[in-house]
Amino acid sequence: MADVAERAGVSAQTVSRVTNGSPRVDPETRRRVEAAMAELGYRVHRAARALRTGRTQTIGLVAATLASVGNSRMLQAVADAAAARGYALVVVTLGVRGDIAGAFERLRDQGVDGVIVLNEATELARDAAAPADLDLVVVDSPPDERFTIVETDHAGGARAATEHLLSLGHAVVHHVAGPEASFAAAERERGWRAALAAAGIDAPPPARGDWTAASGHLAGAVLGADPGVTAVFAANDQMALGVLRALADAGRDVPGAVSVVGFDDVADAADYRPPLTTVRQDFDALGDRAVRALLAGIEGAAPQRLQTVPVELIRRASTAAR
Repeated sequence: MADVAERAGVSAQTVSRVTNGSPRVDPETRRRVEAAMAELGYRVHRAARALRTGRTQTIGLVAATLASVGNSRMLQAVADAAAARGYALVVVTLGVRGDIAGAFERLRDQGVDGVIVLNEATELARDAAAPADLDLVVVDSPPDERFTIVETDHAGGARAATEHLLSLGHAVVHHVAGPEASFAAAERERGWRAALAAAGIDAPPPARGDWTAASGHLAGAVLGADPGVTAVFAANDQMALGVLRALADAGRDVPGAVSVVGFDDVADAADYRPPLTTVRQDFDALGDRAVRALLAGIEGAAPQRLQTVPVELIRRASTAAR
């Protein structure tokens, strides 16, 4: 470390800050230190540092599943944000039993410094006794004083999607909702209902999916058979994709006969047929805020207890005026 400090023209303390991922180093100094480390072949001895500091610079992530597009995007965002700060990531999925207590115990055995809990697993996290020695951040959860919450503005995005469809002259907007146990799905349904109520429109019974395109296709087949359905808001883009296929199967043109809006703005949404109008969820910002909030807690700071990431309505060719 002394050799690196001398080569970079900084103090050993500054080198320590760089290797520990501290934000209190300006970018140019960090670049010089990292260049000196590369030139000298310096590597941090993580086991020795863990013994000295009591930290492993490893964080855990708990997810119900990584099969959904949203969770896989969040995993990538959290992994990128952690790596940028010099932290490794250990991932645990819950499996069919939904054993959140077991997940926490496995992560403790890995020596993680803190844990991020994703989406559908957050309800289980609220019901379980999280280890007192682990800092915890949950993504998408009702308020809970026990931990920091980072969330997307699901309700606001759903309301914007519904208002967009109403502004195009549709008399009512039908909804393909996500799983009942999902906080994100419940918030999106709440935003849809709020927009209809504000317009003096009774909300029709929502169809219920499980985030997959197949469930969207089943819901879309029912909606497409009703000539009175002219606008559909699906709670995610995968279900919207299934709705689009079902409407095509029924011979109903999008957007000529039916307008469709999704949520998430997945990478392929602009290449759907037609390109999908959707609500853009900023997964990168969500993952970055979750990691920053967790590291603040690990370092003894007091992070903001509730952080909401804004969304944006992206207008494409799947919606049109009546």
